[in-house]
Amino acid sequence: MITQGVKIATRCDACGGVLIRGMGQFIDRGLLCWGTEGVCTSCTVAWCEEDSGGETPEEIRQALLSEHGAARLRLMGPETSPVAVLRALREVPGLTLTQARAWADELKSTGLVGTLVEMELIAARLRQRSVRVAVETSPC
Repeated sequence: MITQGVKIATRCDACGGVLIRGMGQFIDRGLLCWGTEGVCTSCTVAWCEEDSGGETPEEIRQALLSEHGAARLRLMGPETSPVAVLRALREVPGLTLTQARAWADELKSTGLVGTLVEMELIAARLRQRSVRVAVETSPC
């Protein structure tokens, strides 16, 4: 399972104590999922929220990118079929044909950039279509 998370300490709005927030992304049954939870060390404030299949809230994405750095998805080899790439990208929930074409162009040139979980999910879809890809990470 591909997963990535981060913990952040902030101030509790209810009591002023230390609020520990955990947030992250993971892949479950082929869907991009995200979760966030928080617990105050001084009062009863606590919550947990999770969703799947849609876009991850930008606050969570930015926290992951800040903590872990970006991942880059690249095509491996010039013989890659553009039709297979486009078909795989069209399977990404919520991605329009126009967006899929733009992503295919990015893959051919500089590669797609996002969180590790996002890039691994797209890589899995491309590999199912026999498209050779690599996900590269770099230290923050």
